[in-house]
Amino acid sequence: MALKDELRKLRGDKRRDEVARDLNIAVSTLSMYENGKRIPRDEIKKKIAKYYKVSIEKLFFA
Repeated sequence: MALKDELRKLRGDKRRDEVARDLNIAVSTLSMYENGKRIPRDEIKKKIAKYYKVSIEKLFFA
């Protein structure tokens, strides 16, 4: 599964602005990740993986 699809799936019913706030990133940045227009920096990859309680490897390299 592509990263953009996995991120949308993990977010589920949560609002994008809620997740962005929790990750301390802009809503537009999260939107770009979820639409495949931008890849997160390593620091943000760690935050996202921790937030969704998945490994970085599973989320970004599977």
